[in-house]
Amino acid sequence: MDKFTNSAWFMRIVAFALAALLFISINFEMESDKKSLGLSTAPEISTETIENVPVEVYYDRENLVVSGVPETVDVTLKGAKSLLINAKNQRDFKVYVDLSDPAISMGDRTVTFKISELNEKLVATIDPEYAEVNVQERVTKEFSVEAEYNSSLLEEGYTAGQPTVSPKTVKITGAKDAIEQISYVKANLEISKGLNETVNGKATVKALDRDLNKLDVTIEPSSVAVSLEVSIPSKTVSIAPKQTGKAKDGIRITSISVEPKEVTLFGSETSLEKIDEINLPVNISKIDGDTELELDLNKPESVQKMSLGKAQVKIRTEKVDVDEENAEPVVEEEEPETEQKQEEPVVEEEAEEEEDKPAAIESKTFNNIQIVPVGIQDDQDAELESDVTSITLLGEADDLKKITKDDINLTVDVSNLDEGTHDVDLAVTVPEGVDWELDSKTISVTITQKDEET
Repeated sequence: MDKFTNSAWFMRIVAFALAALLFISINFEMESDKKSLGLSTAPEISTETIENVPVEVYYDRENLVVSGVPETVDVTLKGAKSLLINAKNQRDFKVYVDLSDPAISMGDRTVTFKISELNEKLVATIDPEYAEVNVQERVTKEFSVEAEYNSSLLEEGYTAGQPTVSPKTVKITGAKDAIEQISYVKANLEISKGLNETVNGKATVKALDRDLNKLDVTIEPSSVAVSLEVSIPSKTVSIAPKQTGKAKDGIRITSISVEPKEVTLFGSETSLEKIDEINLPVNISKIDGDTELELDLNKPESVQKMSLGKAQVKIRTEKVDVDEENAEPVVEEEEPETEQKQEEPVVEEEAEEEEDKPAAIESKTFNNIQIVPVGIQDDQDAELESDVTSITLLGEADDLKKITKDDINLTVDVSNLDEGTHDVDLAVTVPEGVDWELDSKTISVTITQKDEET
């Protein structure tokens, strides 16, 4: 036994056993320490989906337009739970589509989404995985803007001229295919029902195709100022006093006059054409002598409004015997002067004075008279600030009644104008014997060169 224990092999076996025990003991203690500190040799694996992650698109924005890329995607991450929580809270990674290659061709293509700046220990899955995009040449072109409004919202009897736009043109940028589809560029003026006054407002500009579908383009400026002049046709007619009732015994009505003698009516042109005077009933049954009355004017149903609602009436009388009351009363506005001379010698001098007076000058206003440009060059376009205006004619009542819109011609000569904006005199042609007045005798005309189409 002593011999065995003293041998070299015995010592070697004992040393190996002690070394093995020591190794096992040390590893056991290290594992215990890790567990007590919350550490684990195998981390917990989990997944987390992050929704609505923005997508960035890299491409040549000066020369290209890219469509079809969704604004956001959903990203599912897989990895250690502690890393997932940090990634979800920080969102410090990016999802992108790379179309920055200068040699990229135009048209439709399929592109995959990529992710960057994500912890390398996490695995990402993107939903959707790819997108169908369209790459087009970026084009900018200038278009004229046409303003529009809902004319049915105008109050009855009112009319509106052509709406004016400022600026008159806008620059539209988009894909070449989209620009080529533009058929209309419109600015719709929002107005309220019962519109009865001129409107100045802002209107958003829209680019539409031939089917009035809105196109996905960028418009600069995106809104324009729109002015819509609203007016109502008018007509000046005489006020005709009409005697009603019977005068008292011993009283004769020698004259009935009214002041003012005219009133201006406002309404639709169709309604005004049918009215030549406003009757003013004057009841003489209670008149005892010379009297002045203020009477209400009755507004015709077809008229929207009148310039005044009352008129002053002067009644002149004389006392007579009952047997002399056969003479007819004199109404200045109705009775011919010859009859007044025969039956009323009392007012003969006044009648003679009226006969010497010149005929009263009246006025008649016509709205929405078309202005026609003449002398336009073949290679030019002429745009008027407004293609309609109002004109007031001055003359005798009988002459004015015969005149219609067709008798009035307004033209502007653009034959010698260069490119640009000019103030040009209006040429007016009206029937003989009447004068005319315009709010402005000139109009702004913009001359542009026509685009040469190849």
